[in-house]
Amino acid sequence: MIQDSIIRMRPHIVVEPNAVVSLRDVAQIITEEPYASDLESLVIHQVTTADRNLVVIDVVKAIRCIRERFPGLPVQSLGATQTIVTVNYKKKRLTPLLFVGVWLLLFIGAGLAIMNFHEDVSMGAVHQKLFYLLTGVENEEPLLLQIPYSIGLGLGMILFFNHIFKKRINEEPSPLEVEMFKYQQDLDQYVAIHENKEIDKQKDAH
Repeated sequence: MIQDSIIRMRPHIVVEPNAVVSLRDVAQIITEEPYASDLESLVIHQVTTADRNLVVIDVVKAIRCIRERFPGLPVQSLGATQTIVTVNYKKKRLTPLLFVGVWLLLFIGAGLAIMNFHEDVSMGAVHQKLFYLLTGVENEEPLLLQIPYSIGLGLGMILFFNHIFKKRINEEPSPLEVEMFKYQQDLDQYVAIHENKEIDKQKDAH
């Protein structure tokens, strides 16, 4: 008796242009040994320029391809029902002038944001009062506090984002990476739902 084969769709993969997407690329497979290699190499989709940069492969399409190849093989699906395929087209290289312009824009914007925040919370006055409490001397520019505070602010940002340039400080994800992960999940969910609506519209039209 043939046992049920089990497939579990991967949530998201990245492929090159004109790539041949096989079942092993879009799903994890559990099956009997005589079928394993054939199922893994089963072609599910051929990427073309008409696909642009996103393709949604539904579990129904995967099961249909399996049954066309192996009509008597029972198949069950677990987990996600769609795989989002991102086509990795080569991006234009950033010109040095544009890089410098973007860097200056972000640097100035971040600096202004920090200064405006400090102005809103009266950080200058707080430093003056702290300096007076610690030394008993009134000073409108307590550099003894402001310089270490500025250095600590920069070090705190490095620790917060968990990166020094491209080097990671530890294995924990940074808050930015977590937010990017959440954004990718929301984007994949939107693409999957939008694709299902388009399929329903095409069915209704026929």
